[in-house]
Amino acid sequence: MTARRHVYLCPLRWADMDSFGHVNNVVYLRYLEQARVDWMFETAREAGVEKFSLGTVVARHEIDYKRPLVYRADPVRVEIWVTKIGVASFICAYEVRDDGVVYATAKTTLVPFDLAAQSPRRLAPEEKFYLEQYLQAE
Repeated sequence: MTARRHVYLCPLRWADMDSFGHVNNVVYLRYLEQARVDWMFETAREAGVEKFSLGTVVARHEIDYKRPLVYRADPVRVEIWVTKIGVASFICAYEVRDDGVVYATAKTTLVPFDLAAQSPRRLAPEEKFYLEQYLQAE
């Protein structure tokens, strides 16, 4: 099975800019979230995996800003894939990019969560199988 990346075309909003005329650093977290929700909730649901949308929490974010992203009408491409799968957590990597230009790279550690019990849970077999399709070594 060949690993793949999920691609989300993220619209920019005028309000995303800061006083320097480029997308504010905090806004990148929203872009990552939009791509992650599209991948974990919409795309996973289409693949028959619905447990992610029942409870998954962010444990950690890391972002490296590579170059400024200036507002424009065209969306920016956010690519997401998996770099590590544990028993009760996994790590996603991202690139916020256009063709040939990378604006930011990031990683998020995610933990499946049982909302009713208010505690972490293990990955279900179908979740692990879904994640494995996007697994790429760092």
